[in-house]
Amino acid sequence: MILPGYVQTMAAYNAELNRRVYGAALRLSEEDRKADRGLFWKSIHGTLSHLYWADRIWLSRFGAAEAPEVAIKQSGRMVEDFDDLWTRRQALDDDIIAWGERVTPADLEGDLVWYSGAVGREMTKPRALCVMQIFNHQTHHRGQVHAALTALGEATGDTDLPFVLPER
Repeated sequence: MILPGYVQTMAAYNAELNRRVYGAALRLSEEDRKADRGLFWKSIHGTLSHLYWADRIWLSRFGAAEAPEVAIKQSGRMVEDFDDLWTRRQALDDDIIAWGERVTPADLEGDLVWYSGAVGREMTKPRALCVMQIFNHQTHHRGQVHAALTALGEATGDTDLPFVLPER
């Protein structure tokens, strides 16, 4: 379904897009970052906090990080200080890149079994699908934040995958 190169490419893309999105968000006031913008996690800050939480929960399921200490319902408020969130985000992006470099084809085979607090039951899904989910989820919520940033007059530069990563 997917190969380790996909994981490595998406990990690099994730880190670069986070640099761009956080860069734009850092130019806003705290009030603007925390205002309800109609996003699923309400604000820019809340959505980025949830995304940090979700990346940690998925990485924990792959054995590459510790699970967050809060449940999904509190994920939008997991890290209240934006500078702290940005510091944690950068470290997690480094962890995602390092994990991607270690992924082997065997790591993408078979099923992943975990307990989902979101649905309240044990889940079993193809491991490759779950790896794809971490990156799809990032893109989904970062897109919401990007729209809110754009509405506030901030720019992130290109977001299209072929134009973001350097030539290899």
